[in-house]
Amino acid sequence: MKLSGTDKPSAFFLYHLMWEALDWIYPPYCGGCGQFGNRWCETCQSSAENLPAEICPICGNPQPGGTVCHRCTDEPPAFRQLRSVFIFKGPVRNAIHRLKYDRDMGLGESLSKHLIDLAKSLNWPLERVTTVPLSNAHLIERGYNQSNLLARPLALALQIPFIPQAIKRTRETRSQVGLSAKERDINVREAFWANANLVKNKTVVVIDDVTTTGSTIRACASALHAAGALSVYGLTLARAVLQDFSNNPADDAHQPGEVTASHLPIF
Repeated sequence: MKLSGTDKPSAFFLYHLMWEALDWIYPPYCGGCGQFGNRWCETCQSSAENLPAEICPICGNPQPGGTVCHRCTDEPPAFRQLRSVFIFKGPVRNAIHRLKYDRDMGLGESLSKHLIDLAKSLNWPLERVTTVPLSNAHLIERGYNQSNLLARPLALALQIPFIPQAIKRTRETRSQVGLSAKERDINVREAFWANANLVKNKTVVVIDDVTTTGSTIRACASALHAAGALSVYGLTLARAVLQDFSNNPADDAHQPGEVTASHLPIF
């Protein structure tokens, strides 16, 4: 891969080459199925389930007819659009868990290619790439932010600056597991601060590995707008989709956008 109009190899190509070289030294296992020889094998890629075509045009959650969902109508988010590549299940779920908890950092480069393809197809007018910051406790425990491993190659491929320091947490938040959408909103409300020197008058995309209700990216987008960002978009590798919300919303007994603990991802 080469940059348009130049004979020099692109930064993205060199980044990819670095991980390819490491694969020769430390042969990988597939993050989805454990098969030896590939970080993300073709079988797992082909079995990964994409989001359906009919989604809310704002938050990207599956929505019959592709109309704006109740939550985005009642509480419009600070971001312009949020999109995800896959449904959080099967090999995608396995791969994200391996990326987050098993220190399989090379897997981020493999999975980022799906984010790159989606971002290019969306053709958003992006100028900066940043990520949802981890809590101090998780960062110390894990040693790295898994979302940075997805975002850095994306920024290299799009040839725009990656600024992981653009957003910081102002306070620790409780785990989102088991919380409804309203509770999640309250949990992360005003939990983030954005650096105006890095984002003012810029169009920014916030990257995360998984979204469920979009509450965290909503809060990050609010912080970015408060810092003067021109526009904010959200992009995640996967989305935890509610079976009752996506397939039979008429029978949903919960409030719009509300999630029960049984349907949430485990982190």
